[in-house]
Amino acid sequence: TPMCVVDGEAINRDQGGAQSENTKYWNDAYKQIRDINYFLETLPDYAANFQESEMQIWQGEMYFNRAFTYFALAKRYGGVPIVNQVLNYPEQSIDELKVPRASEDAVWEQIKADCNEAYNLLPETNDLSRATKYAAAALKSRAMLYAGSIAKYNQTTLSDNNGNQLCGIPAEKATEYFQEAYDAAKLLEGHFSLYMNDWKADDKEAQYQNFVNMFFNDNSSENILIRQYEYPNSVHGYDCYAIPRQFMVGGYSSYICPTLEFVEMFEGFPKDEDGHIVTKDENGHYVLYDNLTDLFANAEPRLRATVILPGDDFKGEAVEMWRGIYTGPVDGGIPSLIPDGTLPKYEATDAASVLVTSQSASNQTVYTLSNGQTMNAAGRSGRFQNDAAATISGFSVRKYLNPDMPAAEVVENRSEQSWIEFRYGEILLNRAEAALELAEAGQGANYKEDAFNCINDIRERAGATLLTSSAELTMDTVRIERRKELGFENKTWWDLKRWRILDREQNNTMYRVLMPFYADQAGKWFFDARYDEENRRYTFDTRWYYVEIPTDVINSDDLIQNPGY
Repeated sequence: TPMCVVDGEAINRDQGGAQSENTKYWNDAYKQIRDINYFLETLPDYAANFQESEMQIWQGEMYFNRAFTYFALAKRYGGVPIVNQVLNYPEQSIDELKVPRASEDAVWEQIKADCNEAYNLLPETNDLSRATKYAAAALKSRAMLYAGSIAKYNQTTLSDNNGNQLCGIPAEKATEYFQEAYDAAKLLEGHFSLYMNDWKADDKEAQYQNFVNMFFNDNSSENILIRQYEYPNSVHGYDCYAIPRQFMVGGYSSYICPTLEFVEMFEGFPKDEDGHIVTKDENGHYVLYDNLTDLFANAEPRLRATVILPGDDFKGEAVEMWRGIYTGPVDGGIPSLIPDGTLPKYEATDAASVLVTSQSASNQTVYTLSNGQTMNAAGRSGRFQNDAAATISGFSVRKYLNPDMPAAEVVENRSEQSWIEFRYGEILLNRAEAALELAEAGQGANYKEDAFNCINDIRERAGATLLTSSAELTMDTVRIERRKELGFENKTWWDLKRWRILDREQNNTMYRVLMPFYADQAGKWFFDARYDEENRRYTFDTRWYYVEIPTDVINSDDLIQNPGY
């Protein structure tokens, strides 16, 4: 299941509620660490065969890979065994091979040390999918920000008999780690820049297209490290799984359906004082729109480049996402179809008598409107009553979808757009967050001003409203900006974990959706904001901030298990 359907960015048909990120990563990680250590130990034996510059790059790449692997371990398990040399059996005894868990702080220090080694050894440029010194700095920025957050926000502690803190970092180290994150982010300044090739001031369409295009330009000034694909040797199936239902050819679609909560983080459409979308007037009647796209007509361009909104254009077609046709009277206003905050499907309520809906895409209801024209009751992309391969939130994901992919190729194992692991937008957000943390820790007002400038750089490119002064900047502002900018890039789950707020966000939570309807007798559209019709509930167990170490590892290596397992 994609992480975005666990962290609340999206929901999908296979996600029944709350889940832990539980990849059983431990064993794979230590296999990789052993290979890295073996390479580093044996490479000098072959020095005569290679140029010193080649040797240096390969060593730097290994330190980068080891830092990346320890980071993946630490953010899941906390303190883990630090193994920086090849272990050999039977040359070493079983007891010698049982390396205990190090303190969590020691693991983050190890990550920092490996990043520093990588930065010193790696070149400024390399093949696009291979690490550079700036990739090492980017990794250090991300990892140290994570460590600082754990030091400041974590409440779960665990120590061994020697007093090593296996879960948690001493709070007094938070500022030190935030400083490391900030300094690492600054190392990229002047070497990378936000992608602005197609951007124009005061031109929402150009700003939208610019944000779309940057995910398809491998040579973008923003890209620091990418994972490239090329058919047929290396492929993935993102388009097949994520594309709206009306473009489906390979048996899959609409696997990532953004939640209304995610959409509401953006600006440019009516909201109440709590930040929730407004779809009704002061009398509780639905606001009517001439066009399906009117509600979001003034939304910030970055939203449209991240999420396909009802009626948006994709591949030269309007994406037909609506829930049904309202056939009842419109004089005096249309009242709520279901009471606010309730859960039933529309077909199970009194509203069913004035609604025309469709079971599925293959069992589509075609309705003759009062003007004599015909309309599919739920469009070609849903939402349908019982079709799993269609939107279930009223939205589809847009980011990373290839608009130029021929229809016949939207099948499994055919997509080849690159995955951007590090881009400068993230680094600016790392820098802004670390700077604000430093400012709040009393390290100087200049840090807050720097954070303000970084956020406004991101907002300007996004087509969002700029902050007018650093006084407006709060930690919530920075965090929301990060979630908007990096949505569906496998960042939010880890951010919510390191901020230690995922349990608060998912406290018996049901996510909301937006259901468009066509009012036949008015010839207009309205929107119903409601809870997910499948009644999925999310409750994040606080144990999951540190996931379970595999039982076979605990038993064979005499390791201490994380709390609660």
